[in-house]
Parts: sequence; structure tokens; C-alpha cells
Amino acid sequence: MKKLSLLFGVLLLSGCSWFSDEEDAAITPAELVDFNSEISVERSWSKKVGSGTKNYLVSLRPTASSDTIFAADYEGQVMALNPSNGQTNWQVDLETMISGGVGYGASMVMVGTIEGVVYALDASDGSVLWTSQVSSEVLSSPKTNGKIVVVHSIDNQMVALDAETGEELWKHDGDAPILSVRGTSESIVTSNMVISGFDSGKLIAFNGDNGSIIWETRVALPKGKTELERMVDIDGEPLLVGDVIYAASYQGRIGAISRGTGRNLWSQDTSSHHAPAHRAGQIFVSGGEDAIQAFRAGNGQAIWTNDQLFLRRITGPAVLGGTIAVADAEGYLHLLDPEDGHFVGRIKVDGSGVGAPLLSVSDSLIVQANNGSLSAYKIQ
Repeated sequence: MKKLSLLFGVLLLSGCSWFSDEEDAAITPAELVDFNSEISVERSWSKKVGSGTKNYLVSLRPTASSDTIFAADYEGQVMALNPSNGQTNWQVDLETMISGGVGYGASMVMVGTIEGVVYALDASDGSVLWTSQVSSEVLSSPKTNGKIVVVHSIDNQMVALDAETGEELWKHDGDAPILSVRGTSESIVTSNMVISGFDSGKLIAFNGDNGSIIWETRVALPKGKTELERMVDIDGEPLLVGDVIYAASYQGRIGAISRGTGRNLWSQDTSSHHAPAHRAGQIFVSGGEDAIQAFRAGNGQAIWTNDQLFLRRITGPAVLGGTIAVADAEGYLHLLDPEDGHFVGRIKVDGSGVGAPLLSVSDSLIVQANNGSLSAYKIQ
């Protein structure tokens, strides 16, 4: 039953349709709208990172330290690059299929594989520090605070590994619904707490040392008669701003939760499997049917919605300078005004499309296309 549920999630997110041909013809992605560009965005550099994700349903995201960008491809290539010019610092081939990553912390680069193997690499040269076997395929980036490495596997299990040895310290088995979106949430890992979202729509805070539950809350409650209607996965990474956590669920809500107590501060109906973004007291989310929404961080008041990228399979939002950026499955990068959501810029990234989360680094935006092209963009 679990395999069937995962397959259903694959079909759902891959754009496969349950409609007839006539219905398909009526439900098509929006055409790009014309607008007067208000800013100039240009590519600073571009680098090929292996062969990308090809047609596999994985979302390998780049990550960064203070002076290095780390990226990977599905076939096992992991690279470290100079963020100013894209030059390669080191490159290794793990000779395995990478499905989750890239994570960085405590001078380690971490990835997970379709076989459930977690690799910890030395961030200075890419040498393997240790490997660890978890229960199943890893689809999100491992996270660390220097003491533990937290990994989510596709069977809704979360495990904490010793950051020095890779040995299992504790684990949590999440409630597994019959149907779920293909993906798992990345964790927030602080010095003493792990905060994770699960397929059940729950957000749970754990004691980082022993895995005991500090609090748990529901971002969304399953509703409806069918298992499809009741899917409320939290697959996007929760966002921590100060002492408030912002998390969104599929077919559910986006909510603000107190880090200390787990108390729900506010919530709004939406549907998202992406991480939200924050800028200047506002929370941005890529919602249902690829509408981009803005809310006030303090009270959840809806500010604006831009639905002009309908069904273009956009990424989650990211901040680039004074704009909000999303990319789409046709390879366009769209820039929006954060005050009212109108388009202010657009550039074609790559014809293979973009599915990986965007990465904001200083005054640049790092974009990894599906074919492995990794590029940096700046507003001129």
C-alpha cells in the first residue's frame, strides 16, 4: 500500500493528469504576460554540475557556507564552487544516485541516496568522513548543528546521527498516511532543538540530545472523504525567523508557530509543498495552482496574490535584492515587487526548466536547472 501511495504522489507532482484529453486541453499553464521591465537582472556566471536530475523526481538544491557554494547531481557528482566566479574548488564522484541534498554545516557537506545511504564529506576537499544507512530513500537535505545530523527518509522516518561518526542516536517514526506527496520536509536544527514537519500535517519539536518530544502542533488537519483530499504533507522546509516558525502544508494552511511553546500564532488557508520566504516583515509562499501569496509576518493578514503563473510549476520564493524571485518548469526566472506582487523583471535561465529551490547568497541568486546548469544572477 505504501508503494502505491508514493507512486500516486509521484504522478501528482510530476504533472501527470487524471483528466480526459478534453479536460487537459482546458487546463493548461498560463502564457507569460507582457509587462514593462523595471530592473535588469543578469547572469554573473554559469557552471555545469554533472547531468542534473534528468527526468528523475528529485529536487537537489544547492547550499552555501560563508565562502563556498555546494551542489550535486543525481548521478553522484558533488562540487564546491567559488560564489564570486563559479570556479570549481573541488569535485568528487560518489558513484551512487543522490536523491537528497545538499546539506551543509559544521564543515561538512551532506547528501542522501535512493538506497538510503547518508554521506558526510569534508567541506574543504570533498573526502568522505563517514557513511550511514537509514531506513529508505532520502529526499531532503540532511541538517546538522555540529552534534547531530538529522535525516528524513521517504517512509516518514526521521533519524538523528552522531555528527562525528554517523552512528544512529535516536529516531522518530512519523504517522504515515496512505497517500502522500513525494518528498520530505527538511528540519530546523538549532543547538538544542530539532523542528520537523511530517506527512500527517504535524510540526514537531524534539530535544536534540535524546529525541524526546517537546511539543507538537498541527499546521493542517486532513479533510475530505478520499485519501487524495486528505493529503496535508509538510514538505517544504519550515522557516525560522527570530522565535517564530513559519510552515506550510499541501492542501492545508500556512501558519506561524511559537518556537518555544508550539502555540499557533496565526494561520491562513493555502496549499504548498515549498518552503516560505521572509523579507521586511512579510512572508511569501508559492501556493496552490502556482499562485504567489504575501502575508504580514506578525498577524497573517493577506497582502496580495499573483496568479499569473497559473500551473507553470514554480519553485518556492526567494529574495533577490529588493525583489521576490521564483523560477518555473520552462526555465524562466520571474522577479516580483514585494509590495504588491507585480512583475518587475524576467530572464530565461535554461530550457530544461527549474525544479530545485532557489538559493539566496549575499546579493546573488543561485539557480540550478534540471540539466545541471548552476548559475548566479544579480540585479544590475
